[in-house]
Amino acid sequence: MKAKDFRIRDPFILPYDGKYYLYASDFPKGFKAYVSDDLEEWSDSVSVIEFPEGFWATKNFWAPEVHFYNGKFYLFASLYSDNHNRGTQIFEADNPLGPFEIISDGPQTPEEWMCLDGTLFIEDSKPYMVFCHEWLQTKDGEMCYVQLSDDLKRAVGEPRVMFRAGDFPFVKTVTEEEEGNFVTDGPFLHRLQTGELVMMWSSYGENGYFENVVRSSNSRLDGKWTSVNFLCETDGGHGMLFRDFSGNLKLCLHQPNKDNERLTIFDITETDKTIKIKK
Repeated sequence: MKAKDFRIRDPFILPYDGKYYLYASDFPKGFKAYVSDDLEEWSDSVSVIEFPEGFWATKNFWAPEVHFYNGKFYLFASLYSDNHNRGTQIFEADNPLGPFEIISDGPQTPEEWMCLDGTLFIEDSKPYMVFCHEWLQTKDGEMCYVQLSDDLKRAVGEPRVMFRAGDFPFVKTVTEEEEGNFVTDGPFLHRLQTGELVMMWSSYGENGYFENVVRSSNSRLDGKWTSVNFLCETDGGHGMLFRDFSGNLKLCLHQPNKDNERLTIFDITETDKTIKIKK
């Protein structure tokens, strides 16, 4: 089937061993994947994890992404229940289609925080998770990072704030009734061939949900992050980058942002300082 035939938010594509794996929520059971040889035709969905009875999370199964790290596949996912703050928990498998197994008692994000959209980034050969500290708790949503243990089972040390959504004048409130509430959403980091470090992230602006690129002043996680350009300014976001099997850099995100979300893929070009959609 074609991508237009199924609804998906927060798409994440993993190219591996000649196939593309597209991950999605499979609420209320867990998460699922679609498989493709060419990014055009996709298989029916395949369950990659089903949570056991008594698992702490009961709703809001969001934003799954899978990373190949140290010979294993790791599923990062946002989860929530009425008795536990939303957080990103990491699961492990030997295969991109799972089954993914629980490797920790709960999320790797701080237990007392409302968090989502954790993603993996390796710096100086050490694993880090970049994630959002939600506006629902902070009002001005924060983008944060924390070091992980080598086996990704736990956080090491305290998280650090990279920036806040309100630092950027183009970020607007979600609705007029929610003045002062600014969203951080969907981080994804990319090292340019020049060595510069950029990150895509989403929030809300004049034209709705957007995909923006920010750049680190020192090409590291602890740099000062400044906006460079938009990839999508109108009703689309929560994107990620991958390379196809011909080496071409691709962006995938969901459009529109509500009610009829579909996978959209763009060709991307690098400049010395940022990434842009090819015209």
